[in-house]
Amino acid sequence: MAAQNNQTYLTLNNGVKMPQFGLGVYSIPAGDETYNSVLTALKCGYRHIDTAHAYQNEASVGKAIKDSGISRDSIWVTSKLWPNEYGEGKTLKAIDRMLGRLGLEYVDLVYFHQPIGDYVGGWKEMEKALEMGKVRAIGISNFDVNDSIWNSLVETARVKPHIVQIECHPYAQRRHWQEMAGKHDIKIECWFPLGGRDSKGEILCDKTIGEIARAHGKTAAQVIIRWHIQEGFSVIPGSSNPAHIRENIEVFDFALTDEEMQQMRSLDKEARYFNMSYEDQKKWFGQWNPTD
Repeated sequence: MAAQNNQTYLTLNNGVKMPQFGLGVYSIPAGDETYNSVLTALKCGYRHIDTAHAYQNEASVGKAIKDSGISRDSIWVTSKLWPNEYGEGKTLKAIDRMLGRLGLEYVDLVYFHQPIGDYVGGWKEMEKALEMGKVRAIGISNFDVNDSIWNSLVETARVKPHIVQIECHPYAQRRHWQEMAGKHDIKIECWFPLGGRDSKGEILCDKTIGEIARAHGKTAAQVIIRWHIQEGFSVIPGSSNPAHIRENIEVFDFALTDEEMQQMRSLDKEARYFNMSYEDQKKWFGQWNPTD
């Protein structure tokens, strides 16, 4: 990790450097709310924006990036394809449509959003998109269902995923998946880093985290984000609240001690907040398709 402009960077297994910290726009409505959130984040120093076709707000993200006045090569843009876009003869065309929605010539990172559908066939076209320069890195999201699903893509792919995005926070540190990803130097990006809405603020109210926060004159959210960064994860907290957007990036002026990192690690109880079964996911995600 190298610090630059109040950012740290992760080097992916293809040598590409990615800003470690960013803004996630999941559940932020398209239009002015997403546009203003992204613009606020970029003005605060964010240089990594994470969206998805399923979020239906890619166009708002792209417009904010264009209007920010910040050079395109300074901003890392991530998006995700939905299962109905996987497959040979489908995925490259879907990436072209994604570029159209974003108004960009390339996307820095494209994920397969869910491990459903023809992801093995689609991955071959993801590899082609990488070679063609349409994307700079390719990854998988939510493939932490079980070892079999993970291996069905990771162990057979010509180009190994550069990164995997999973739920990860102090209460669910996903040690097994850290080990699985580490075998191929696949980086981990964390969604629900603060627990998400279903946590009802449980992690933010944790006594141990609160004590660490007071010791540094920081908030619980800032300590949690800092823990992610020092663990070597990419972290993308989401918010449309300007105050929270500003607060979340103010984590590069302090560091947790080794003892504090161990205290944070001791909170792990593999307690996820998203617990839908894979069978239910296949039914739910297979019934809905995002529009262009």
